[in-house]
Amino acid sequence: MFIGRNQELKKLNEMYLSDKFEFAIIYGRRRVGKTTLIREFIKDKKAIYFVAREADGSVNLTGFSNDVYFVTAKELAQNAFFSDWEKAFDYIYQISKENRIVLAIDEYPSLAGGFSSISSILQAHIDSQFKDGRLFLILCGSSMSFMENQVLGYKSPLYGRRTAQFKIMPFGFFESMLFFDKSVASDKSEASDKSGASNKPEVFEKTDKAVIYGITGGIPEYLSKIDASKPIGDNIVELFLTASGSLYEEPSNLLKQELREPATYNGIIEAIAGGATRLSEIATKCGIESNKCAKYLKSLISLGIIKKEFPVTEMSSKKSIYLLDDMMFRFWYRFVFPNMSGIASGLGRAVYKHTVIENLPAYMGLVFEEICKQYMIEEAKRETLPFFISKIGRWWGGNPKKKRQEEIDILAYHKDSALFGECKWTNAQVDVDVLCDLEAQSELFPYKKKWFWLFAKTGFTDRLTGEAEKREDVRLVKFEDMVE
Repeated sequence: MFIGRNQELKKLNEMYLSDKFEFAIIYGRRRVGKTTLIREFIKDKKAIYFVAREADGSVNLTGFSNDVYFVTAKELAQNAFFSDWEKAFDYIYQISKENRIVLAIDEYPSLAGGFSSISSILQAHIDSQFKDGRLFLILCGSSMSFMENQVLGYKSPLYGRRTAQFKIMPFGFFESMLFFDKSVASDKSEASDKSGASNKPEVFEKTDKAVIYGITGGIPEYLSKIDASKPIGDNIVELFLTASGSLYEEPSNLLKQELREPATYNGIIEAIAGGATRLSEIATKCGIESNKCAKYLKSLISLGIIKKEFPVTEMSSKKSIYLLDDMMFRFWYRFVFPNMSGIASGLGRAVYKHTVIENLPAYMGLVFEEICKQYMIEEAKRETLPFFISKIGRWWGGNPKKKRQEEIDILAYHKDSALFGECKWTNAQVDVDVLCDLEAQSELFPYKKKWFWLFAKTGFTDRLTGEAEKREDVRLVKFEDMVE
């Protein structure tokens, strides 16, 4: 069953209905669901779908010929081949003059890597032929740097020809929950029945779904591997903490696929996971020069693995830090990487019992902050916030009065209005002292109008609830209510 991506699918179908030349570029990190989106879009349309291989132009041209003829002249498939790419695109153009047809080339960076002239050839055909026909061209790729620089970049022959671009991002928490919606679970159960697997009801609590988001980062392929009939602990052990688990070596494999020096990048990620957040700290820990380290960090940012973050009220600052942005990487380097010897020896369940369970609540702190931020953005879309927010994020900085560093989980603001948020993923109920601390922190800012939102996994004490009921500027949000 196809899940999510409603906006992207709607836009693609609107473009298709234009019945004129359209050129969409779809890109995003591996496993994020680009191919699934394309296949869902073309399933009821006349479409040629070609997946390029890491091979030279002639090998890909042969495969392209087969895929083209299979759709347009099935009797010629496997028997007729285009002599060159110009002839192939000439053939496509002749068909598109009279008929609406989609041509989707997946893993385009692989095609261009084996035949560097392909972008120039495509550009020439777009300018001289395709623009006058009814072709819907889609180029798709997982190499983020290639797609942004060599396809979308102003130096690319294809620059300015696209009519739309889609950077496919991981699902947010609320979209991720759709994988475990009852209707989806029903479809999965039917699939399990057909495959002979046991049909068991879902066992996840709402908090389990937050943990699932925290270990998969909303990547559709990882979400699809979660077995809703098994407890969350069994899923973690089987996927991450077993040598044969499908996610046991996933970060290492992704680095090898995307980067030329995986060992160096692995060291940088390990340093950040270990608490080094500033450029100088990371470079020192890895034993490389700061300017070289900055280039490596830039590559990891382009892949969505790490992020460079500033306090939300500052556009650029010496306070900038580097954090792991990919939650699956964050979980893996926190719990799998340090325990690989034990896991390889078959001690994965013991690692879960003695390491993961104990430290998972602390790990979930940042995950819960992200979920709360997404909740606020959803509230903003529904126009239920007390004011329009122009920026939202974390804040940290010095407190000159108390001479200490302060951190605010969520700060959203616009002009003279600000909303301060505190997020607590603990089993204990949140009390009045948390509100008092947040109010004290808000005094560091000159905003005239201030609101205070407290988010809690478990709930709030009667004392805090009573205080909030007396005030219009305080809102208490329980996690369970967020996911209703």
